[in-house]
Amino acid sequence: MAVGLPWTAAFAEQNVRSVEVRGAQFIPEGDIQKTCGAEAGIAYSRWEMMAIEECLMSTGVFETVNLSLEGDLLVIEVQELDTRPGRLDASLAYVSQDGLTASLSFERYNLFDRTYGAMRLEYGEEVQRYSANLYRTEAFETSLDLGFEVVAGRETFDDLSFSYETVRAEAYLAWLRRANTRFEAGIGYRDHRLYNLDPSASALLVREQTDGIAAPYVRFGVAHKSWTEKEEADGQWQSFGYSVKLDQYFWNVGTPDLLSDTRLEARMQFPIADKTRLLLGFDAGAVSGLDGNATRAIDRFYPGADGFRGFAPRGIGPRDGEDALGGNNFVRASIEVQRDFGELLHTPVLGGIFIDTGGSWGLDDTLGGIIDDGWHRRSSVGVSVTLDIGATPVSLYVASPLEREPGDARQTFGLGLSTYF
Repeated sequence: MAVGLPWTAAFAEQNVRSVEVRGAQFIPEGDIQKTCGAEAGIAYSRWEMMAIEECLMSTGVFETVNLSLEGDLLVIEVQELDTRPGRLDASLAYVSQDGLTASLSFERYNLFDRTYGAMRLEYGEEVQRYSANLYRTEAFETSLDLGFEVVAGRETFDDLSFSYETVRAEAYLAWLRRANTRFEAGIGYRDHRLYNLDPSASALLVREQTDGIAAPYVRFGVAHKSWTEKEEADGQWQSFGYSVKLDQYFWNVGTPDLLSDTRLEARMQFPIADKTRLLLGFDAGAVSGLDGNATRAIDRFYPGADGFRGFAPRGIGPRDGEDALGGNNFVRASIEVQRDFGELLHTPVLGGIFIDTGGSWGLDDTLGGIIDDGWHRRSSVGVSVTLDIGATPVSLYVASPLEREPGDARQTFGLGLSTYF
């Protein structure tokens, strides 16, 4: 309150260059800023700041609200009430990569003080995955957040000659620099295996099979985006934007199977007309042994399906006969022109035209040169459509390869949908 403030201090105005929201966990920061008219480029007095505090408190979703000035920065510091109870969802989804899967998930904000918790179970004919997460903000009363993750899964795809199982647990620290840059560092333990080989499996897969590699690992990551949460939710149609994410893993620490695994994702958007935008995407990865050791099929990359449209899941890269072996390296770039067509027959529709190009290559063992693991560029062209059918979002594409290699597995149509119960 302003009791005791000198008259001049209460009514003196100060220009605000920018506005920053602190302490928000559930409500988008942009919504908090705009709800009661806190905007940059305006001069505020202490009385006006108090009025914004009272306005925000009147919404009934905050325990405390405090506005203060740090130079020409207006800081809105909030503590939210626990307005988000737990949520339980069941869904049935189909994606080209994994086929038909059923899932059951639970999440709750403030499961404990400042702690988010979630569990998810996925089950399909070829894929079973299980995960649990805890995430605490401002751990140890610092600016660092603390997370725990446990993941387990089994994959037995009918186009592969082996099965894969993994169990992984990780603890990590995260630091958010403002709202758009995030740094993470984690340490964990993973047990995974390649087993259940077909009698006709490649000799390379026979060499690489293992009953289990159990060892610690470390991870470092950084992610940055130019979009705000509101722009991202609205589709960012009217402004230039970009995002980039880099993750570095060191697997199997303390064993003869030490691996370096680097993964990069980048996205850019350019508005080119009303409700029309140009989307650029780039993905790359590289895995290698650090102690003279070779990678295994369960370590390597398998582009295809939604990750490389026009080709089937695990459809490109080094092969031995019918066996997809994956590549130590992969790269994919995409260009897409996308347009918002509004509602057609009462259904929101987005449409696009795209080109994907890239490849997957590199093995440590080519069976004496029998396997071709060299770089061969692939590319495809197609159209994409995203729409809602009832309450079910549906994405589909039709694509055809422009450049391909003998043995590549093609896939003309791709479909993704998920419905909740």
